[in-house]
Amino acid sequence: MSSSSQAWLDETAVENFREYLRIPSVQPDINYDDCVAFLRKQAESLELPLKIFSIEANKPIVVITWLGTEPKEPSILLNSHMDVVPVFEDKWTYPPFSAHLDAEGNIYARGSQDMKCVGIQYLEAIRRLKLAKQHFKRTIHISFVPDEEIGGFLGMKDFVPTKNFESLNIGFALDEGVASPEEFFYMFYGERAIWHIEVECQGTPGHGSLLHDSTAGEKIRVIIDRFMDFRAKEKEKLKDSEKQLGDVTTINLTQLKGGVQTNVVPTSLSAIFDIRIDPSIDHTEFENMIKKWCEEAGADVTYSFEQKDPKIENTKLDNSNPFWLAFKKACDDLEIKLQIGIFPGGTDSRYIRQAGIPSIGFSPMNKTKILLHDHDEYLNKDIFLKGIEIYMKIIPAIANA
Repeated sequence: MSSSSQAWLDETAVENFREYLRIPSVQPDINYDDCVAFLRKQAESLELPLKIFSIEANKPIVVITWLGTEPKEPSILLNSHMDVVPVFEDKWTYPPFSAHLDAEGNIYARGSQDMKCVGIQYLEAIRRLKLAKQHFKRTIHISFVPDEEIGGFLGMKDFVPTKNFESLNIGFALDEGVASPEEFFYMFYGERAIWHIEVECQGTPGHGSLLHDSTAGEKIRVIIDRFMDFRAKEKEKLKDSEKQLGDVTTINLTQLKGGVQTNVVPTSLSAIFDIRIDPSIDHTEFENMIKKWCEEAGADVTYSFEQKDPKIENTKLDNSNPFWLAFKKACDDLEIKLQIGIFPGGTDSRYIRQAGIPSIGFSPMNKTKILLHDHDEYLNKDIFLKGIEIYMKIIPAIANA
């Protein structure tokens, strides 16, 4: 390829990235029309068909398809999400949907790391592979889904069980990872289960000057102590340099509710916890531990779940998974060092794995400060372009596995 052709491809990729970033697909209440229009334009430029599936009319699931030479073989899914989290504009150096490119080549925008970069890198890698007239055994589907940032409801979560998803015949999926500040790249083969739990403590009410027995305050103190003591033990594990965040169970007290007036002992107090469960933990045993804590706190202490993810098997990284072998060989050929682990947050990969489909989380961003969901989120132009080159090796490898 001539230097002028390469320069044109790089310029096209960066401009497409910045155009996508300028679409304020920010939670909540997103209108995805501009995202869909942008993706239609990309599909047309790639001469690839685009389909829209939806669980609800205003929640489009966009799928661009590159047919393989053996279309009956299980296909490859390259997934990304269109939505981004809210912003606090006064905390940003540049407007968060301006896609400002500074003198160092950093592109500032919400979604630059999480994860509009990956969606465009897929498309731009495919653009270059098609221009090189390459063809692959397996069909490749590039999906752009809604509402990942609020749990994937009406997006990937509800799409996976449908006949439309089944018709895609997915055999393996790539989804998002996270930036790495180091030379290595993060890669994830599983995720922690998310439990959002509310513990309600009912107790003896009365005047604030009295010392009643079995008050809600006494009970909630026990509950908070038990959860926080467990948290401290898990935090201690991270002193082992071999441990990553995804290897432990995290607990955070995120809300306290209750009370009506300072001088009134309340009838009820509640504590809400965000829990991310290490995949090695038995869920029944873990819930039994919570039941025991409630019993220790006293009578009329109950718990309920706002969210309770099931236990989902990790993607196998062994000879039984030819897609992993192909992915790893491509990385080895590129001399990419991988830091392999359990993803500490939650992505759409968990719904794909729940359906028995192996999935790897990987965003080709190294030497990059982790800024997903943070102020002044940015990705450097050269790191972005390098990611396209990486996908140009990985996509053919898995599509021919």
